[in-house]
Amino acid sequence: MKKILIIEDDINLGQMLSLHFEEEGFRTQHVPSCEQARDAITHSFYDLILLDQQLPDGNGIDLLNELIEQNAERPVIMMTGHHDLELAITAIKIGAADFIHKPVKTSDLQAAVDKAMRTYESNMAKATAAPDDAVSKLNLSKDLVGKSAAMLAVSKEIALSAQSSASILITGESGTGKELIAKLIHQHSPRSEQPFIAINCAAIVDSLLESELFGHEKGAFTGATERKPGKFELAENGTLFLDEIGELALPLQAKLLRTLQEQTVEAVGSTKSIRINVRVIAATNRDLYQMARNNKFREDLIYRLNVINIQIPPLRKRKEDIPLLAQALLEKSSRELGKPAPQISAEFMEQLQQQDWPGNVRELGNTMMHALLHCRSQTLTPDLLVPQADIPVGHIAETVSDQAFLTLEELEAQHIQKVLNHTGGHKSNSCKILGISRPALDRKIEKYDLSLP
Repeated sequence: MKKILIIEDDINLGQMLSLHFEEEGFRTQHVPSCEQARDAITHSFYDLILLDQQLPDGNGIDLLNELIEQNAERPVIMMTGHHDLELAITAIKIGAADFIHKPVKTSDLQAAVDKAMRTYESNMAKATAAPDDAVSKLNLSKDLVGKSAAMLAVSKEIALSAQSSASILITGESGTGKELIAKLIHQHSPRSEQPFIAINCAAIVDSLLESELFGHEKGAFTGATERKPGKFELAENGTLFLDEIGELALPLQAKLLRTLQEQTVEAVGSTKSIRINVRVIAATNRDLYQMARNNKFREDLIYRLNVINIQIPPLRKRKEDIPLLAQALLEKSSRELGKPAPQISAEFMEQLQQQDWPGNVRELGNTMMHALLHCRSQTLTPDLLVPQADIPVGHIAETVSDQAFLTLEELEAQHIQKVLNHTGGHKSNSCKILGISRPALDRKIEKYDLSLP
């Protein structure tokens, strides 16, 4: 359902407009001042804004400038009681979608809203539709292995999003190659000559992550002996990749949201804001919307990050790509080890295609590396395969309906315990199978009170 923010100090008019648009199928929120409008925009996402020119704590033109700077694509319709042509021209030049005079006729305003939404949706559709040759121009085949329909769709998304400066959220299970996708987007973007900086939000404790992201001043905390720029500053004019964004603590989510909204960064221990020009790509294997419903992730931050969404399919849903992937990963391991690549037997390949690959491409890569290390002939045979854990990671959510008496957390705890048992308590190997970082595994072991064999 589309959501409209009505910024109007006339309470009766604001309530009348709210009622009208709710009857037309919109969700609405009415605020009477600039201050409350800024607060509302900080905490929620709106598809369209109705903005009064005269407000008790400021004027609409100034606020319009802020709104357009934050999100130039989102339509803003101005309303005013003054028949001032110069004012209307100024508003349209700044970026207002339309300019409505008071007293407001709901029919005229409805027509303006409908037109603005059609234009907005048309522009978004153009941003997500590419000509057939868009992918071929990028020459992704050497980096993005796979000819399945699912991966061709991902290739198209890379082609589209590479030319945009909008934030991107890459979603998919652990091990599907989300960082590779982020790098490809950067490499084929106008920012390709600038830095690509990656940080794993789950691999650094919260007390240090703020400093890593935003930097710190000398003396900001014990051990801060000199000023240190954060990842945002280091990625200036380039791309910042925030992996496992779902692990970011709520206080840091708030600071990240402000950074994205204002395009400025404030280091720990500093009161000075530094303007930045950084394209942000985030990735997660978690359902951020479900987390938001559980008050574990900010909904307004999701909207800031998820301007463009790229979903990476799990390997079990594109098994036709396994032969190409297996060969490519074997050749990669061969180069890394300086060892000739053997042939892959039909039996070995058949076994690969029968497995579910809970760790996805990462697990397949580990399997090919293991097989190459232990191969004593010129052919890979099934005996070189490592047995998989009992329950695939990617199937945990799919089994919930069959085991309704268990919660998702109970299933996760059971699965992690089985993986730990399978690896004999070896945490590094367990992390590879589960597709999570060592700190994340330690947190889950503590959370579920799991035991090491």
